[in-house]
Amino acid sequence: MTKPEKTAADDDAGTAALAERIGTAIVRLNKMHACIAQQMSRTGMDKASFVLLATLATLGPSRSSTLAEAVFSDPSTVSRQVAALVKDGLVERRADPDDGRASVLAVTDDGTRLLAERRRWRNEGMVRLLAHWSAEDLEVFTEHFERFVHDFEGAVPVFIAERGAGPRSGGEK
Repeated sequence: MTKPEKTAADDDAGTAALAERIGTAIVRLNKMHACIAQQMSRTGMDKASFVLLATLATLGPSRSSTLAEAVFSDPSTVSRQVAALVKDGLVERRADPDDGRASVLAVTDDGTRLLAERRRWRNEGMVRLLAHWSAEDLEVFTEHFERFVHDFEGAVPVFIAERGAGPRSGGEK
């Protein structure tokens, strides 16, 4: 009989120390991401708009409310951001095939080209960044990072619900 694999949760103090290291690394990564986002906004595309465009490309034609839910944002905020994407020709409104009174949002050919260009730039940068990693290290990191991001995506709604009534959100103090 094999012994079950020990998990990080089996050692609370060790897990807390590792959680601190991961949290600190995420803050550092977010800082670098914010720097890149600032540079992107100088070229005409702010981070929020890019996230909406990329999410819509993944979802396919969708109602604005579905897009807002997918990015954990307020529908009125998404509506304003989408209006700018429509104005820039990156997104278009189409009649909803299921309900002609409503509309869906869809990425245009220009939007698809922009996403492909930005994805190519990102990938070229990543290839340069990781050029000195061994193939084995890169494979292991990628598997673990994808697992982390998947778990994090699943936890975000819970984190929001748990912290949503905190002092900064206007809840009880």
